Amino acid sequence: MKIMGIDPGLKATGYGVVESGVSGRPRPLEVGSIEPKARAAFSEKLLKIHALVGEIIQRQKPDVVVLEKLYSHSAHPMTASIMGHARGVIYLACAQHNVPVMEESPKRIRKAVVGNGNASKEQTRRVVAGILKVDPLKLTLDASDALALALGYSSMKRVDLMAGK
Repeated sequence: MKIMGIDPGLKATGYGVVESGVSGRPRPLEVGSIEPKARAAFSEKLLKIHALVGEIIQRQKPDVVVLEKLYSHSAHPMTASIMGHARGVIYLACAQHNVPVMEESPKRIRKAVVGNGNASKEQTRRVVAGILKVDPLKLTLDASDALALALGYSSMKRVDLMAGK
């Protein structure tokens, strides 16, 4: 099963595609960050995210995309609105390529991957790098979060399969 994780953001949208089976070690197929130009117009940033996510989906043909669930913090109410736009163009790219989207919370993913839902981004990067046997310094925090989404979903799905769900 090919799973693509996406950690959406306007400054950087991390993505990672892993191949995972019921048994055996998951292996990374592609990982990176989509980083629109800081001074680009809002619409141009969204267009770049949409186009590149579409290209990655077309190239990798994932079975599912796992997107970080939207959460908002009362100290930053506009963040949820801005993130909603980025998530919208990602959903659109997935729909255009007939790829189902699952949403998972960062805490649930970190619990599945790291064993601690409150793990830091740095801790998550170290664990993800260890699982996939890659150099943690070559992973941006956004890309490692995206890989964590894919790995966490794979792990939770494997548990469901073993339980007969």
